[in-house]
Amino acid sequence: MEVTLLGTGDTTGTPTVGCDCDTCERARSMGVERTRFSVHVRSASGQSLLVDFSPDFRSQFLREDLEPPDAAAVTHIHFDHLDGLGNVYRLVDDMPVYAADETDPATGESVARTVRERYDYLDAVSVEPTAPFEPVRTAGLEVTLVPVDHPPLLCYGLLVEDPETGGRLALSGDTSYDVPDRSLAVLSGADLLLADGIVPAENCEYHPLGGRHHDEAGVPRTFGDKHMTIEGARQLGDRLDAERTRLVHLSHYIPADRAFEDDMAVDGERFHL
Repeated sequence: MEVTLLGTGDTTGTPTVGCDCDTCERARSMGVERTRFSVHVRSASGQSLLVDFSPDFRSQFLREDLEPPDAAAVTHIHFDHLDGLGNVYRLVDDMPVYAADETDPATGESVARTVRERYDYLDAVSVEPTAPFEPVRTAGLEVTLVPVDHPPLLCYGLLVEDPETGGRLALSGDTSYDVPDRSLAVLSGADLLLADGIVPAENCEYHPLGGRHHDEAGVPRTFGDKHMTIEGARQLGDRLDAERTRLVHLSHYIPADRAFEDDMAVDGERFHL
């Protein structure tokens, strides 16, 4: 199973448009980017799955020289994870998109229904309502959606397994550190965990809600209420006993001298599980 990190940044990406902060300038000098989040998974069968539709879809696929995906999964309806779906217009003939079928109290719709209604003009796309914790087979892979904690919207992490090779990829999705125990059980023991870590814990002092889910040393593992801190994401990796953890959904608010540490992903990284 081949995993390509198409987009590893938060909603503005790094470098951020019009920003000359030290972190954005360092990214430019290094020649690296963190575009909006998306992951490409190629199974041993040769078919491919896309997790989330970044607004940077076109440039990501051209950069990595990838064919359009055979299937996709959507974690939630924020624009940086969904609005790239329109890019598949005229690129695919038949593509199932898997999304959760639970009704979100904040919207009155499930993720699946929202995706279907926003992109009803894409005749080649079929939205497949999917029950959390129930694996589905697609693109030569087994995909399981699990609820995480990203208020006010429902959001899901994923476990992607290749039944032919046994490779296991876990994605935390956009979430606080308060991932439900049942979801943690599904995500545990992966070969690779992609964990949402947006800023260092020290940045919580700048958030109106501060930080939450403090560890024994008093370090907040959640920034505000919907994303993990860098420290929280690392602790989640330890808690899930992942063989390897890469931090994603990273912002340009990470100090430049720490923004590109060894476990912090950048676009284009590729793994074979």
